[in-house]
Amino acid sequence: MSSQQGPHDAVFRRILGEPANAATQLRATLPATMVARLDLDQLARVSGSFVDASLRWRHSDLLFTVPVDGHEAFIYILVEHQSSADPLMPFRMLRYVVQIWDRYLAGHPGVTRLPAVIPLVVHHNRNPWTGPTDVLDLLDVDSDIADAARENLPRFRFLLDDLAVLDEQALRSRPLTPPARMTLLLLKIAAGNARLADDLRPWTDELRAILERSGGIDDFIALLTYIETVGEAPVDELHDLFAQLGPDAEEAYVTTADMLRAEGRTKGRAEGRAEALIQQLTLKFGPLPQTALDAIHAASTEQLEIWTARVLTADTLDQVLH
Repeated sequence: MSSQQGPHDAVFRRILGEPANAATQLRATLPATMVARLDLDQLARVSGSFVDASLRWRHSDLLFTVPVDGHEAFIYILVEHQSSADPLMPFRMLRYVVQIWDRYLAGHPGVTRLPAVIPLVVHHNRNPWTGPTDVLDLLDVDSDIADAARENLPRFRFLLDDLAVLDEQALRSRPLTPPARMTLLLLKIAAGNARLADDLRPWTDELRAILERSGGIDDFIALLTYIETVGEAPVDELHDLFAQLGPDAEEAYVTTADMLRAEGRTKGRAEGRAEALIQQLTLKFGPLPQTALDAIHAASTEQLEIWTARVLTADTLDQVLH
């Protein structure tokens, strides 16, 4: 995995990479019949990433082992960070699963059976997932041919947790740990959000619960870093919000904000602005070509601000990015 983590990747891997947090997310999203057979109390993280280097700006992943009926299985979680669904996601997930099997076989020479790999995609951002979830849907054949040859064509379907269609009441009702719940909420609402402080006020109970957990201050700081990096809320509003949580929360916020400014948060802001710009352009012009995505992610903060200002008056994508 690249040593340069984006803000989504960093908070996702920090919070959901903790097995206790991940287990609650899996219990909430996997089919109940599957959960009943998985020993999620024994969930263990496996190091590494399987995401293609060219896609690490939009995908993050985690791999876990879990016992199931006395056998070792894997759970592979991938987070899709963009508002537009990846039309080749079933194929990409299949490739990642094959890579997991390849690595397993390299470490277990002579075995003749493969461990189960349960694939889960978590999609966040403003627009609901519209892409396929099964490799069969990617095949360029007529539906009648697909039906006739169904037993002979490759089948692979991933599970989908679409945060875009998960309302906040449903998120509250999920039996999640406070860090997992707040991570999903922030993935859903934080990027480019100038009203984030107001949107977080109904969730102060969850923020306090994080601080009260053993070692919770580290998780709290990880969430603060994400909020500061991708959000657009005024500093004074965020300061007031966290001051209401008590002196520990206020000190953590001030220290985190000062540290980010001292280190220079231009890069993080640029990433947040880039994603917000991609969302705006996609809504106006449809899915963006890869050349446009590459240009946006390589642009400076100043250039992103110029392009963002052009979105409302431009009639074509070229008029924005020229």
